[in-house]
Amino acid sequence: MQDLIYLDNAATSFPKPQEVHDAVREFYSHFGVNPGRTGCDLSLTAEQMIHETRKRLSAFFNPSLVAAGKPKDPNRLVFTMNATMSLNLIINGTLGPGDHVVTTMVEHNSVIRPVNHKVLEGAQATFIRPDPEGYLDPQDIRKAIQKNTRLVIVNHASNVTGVVQDLAAIGAVCREAGVPLAVDAAQTAGVLPIDMAAWNISFLAFTGHKSLLAPTGTGGICVADDAEIRGTIYGGTGVRSADPYHLTEYPYRLEAGTQNLAGIAGLAAGLDWIEKRGLDRIYEHEMHLLRLLQDGLGQVEGVTIRGTRRLTARVPTLSVTVENYDPSDIGTILDVDFGIQTRTGLHCAPLIHEHMGTAPRGTVRFSVGPFSTEAQIATTVKAVAQVAADRCAPVATP
Repeated sequence: MQDLIYLDNAATSFPKPQEVHDAVREFYSHFGVNPGRTGCDLSLTAEQMIHETRKRLSAFFNPSLVAAGKPKDPNRLVFTMNATMSLNLIINGTLGPGDHVVTTMVEHNSVIRPVNHKVLEGAQATFIRPDPEGYLDPQDIRKAIQKNTRLVIVNHASNVTGVVQDLAAIGAVCREAGVPLAVDAAQTAGVLPIDMAAWNISFLAFTGHKSLLAPTGTGGICVADDAEIRGTIYGGTGVRSADPYHLTEYPYRLEAGTQNLAGIAGLAAGLDWIEKRGLDRIYEHEMHLLRLLQDGLGQVEGVTIRGTRRLTARVPTLSVTVENYDPSDIGTILDVDFGIQTRTGLHCAPLIHEHMGTAPRGTVRFSVGPFSTEAQIATTVKAVAQVAADRCAPVATP
């Protein structure tokens, strides 16, 4: 059986570090109780682990506050199941009928769909078009802001092309206009440094299972200390149970029910692994491999690279099409014949595909991870070249 070459890290990182598996198994085996709901030692230990992870992630996303000796309120780091749930909480907690939101054509459906549902309820939305490479002009966001704009929401990096937006410039526009900025960091948390305070980010949505190397079912929102958001889920908190209404203080304002204890233990272990090796070193390794992949595929006849070719302001994600092939067929051939795992289609981001001219079939997406190797990239380039050279290639489905 051939070895798997996994190049779908933009969907979820795989494999996870062994330390993550060990942390999940060990913590859940010894402290797998309901955290904070009682005064027993096991419960208190579980609650302490969750609180420490809040503190560490709050610092991870706010390095300038740490450097200034002004630690952020860790209780405003709330845990969710994933970035999609986080973005829904942000959008539903800030927008109402008559409100206006500025977002972009680069977004994932976890922004597009909840925004469109708010429009059905009476809100208004403007979708900013990026340049041909996929980068946003912050001045276009400035021009789109209206008197009733209540939120600007952008993704930090595209899950289709890997383009990284200039959040510092976008944040400056939002600061000047007095409008909260929400950021979808699903593709960058654990890949690039993020500084909420320095970039004027009010709400940062992140997932754990991608580059933070945690199990699935983990994620969260980091809420700036001066940001306002309504709670939209209600239930048990284990605190002041006689109160007939859900608590308004953080983290309870945005959390209800029992936390994913095993997942958060794995998230803490993933953060350990990243900090031990260094964010910069991991990124340098991944981008070196992306350059090899992009250079190699760029020389294959019949292969078209979609989106930017820049290696700055970029995460290690690359989308291509192959002449006379449907992307889904390429994905199947690479998987079945070569043991190469990719992702095909629209990647839950239909507007950027419309912008690039790759709708409705989409692209073949390759996304490098920390465990990818030069040998795997070389094998992938050869495999795509072999498929592209096949004279019996099927005609793409319209």
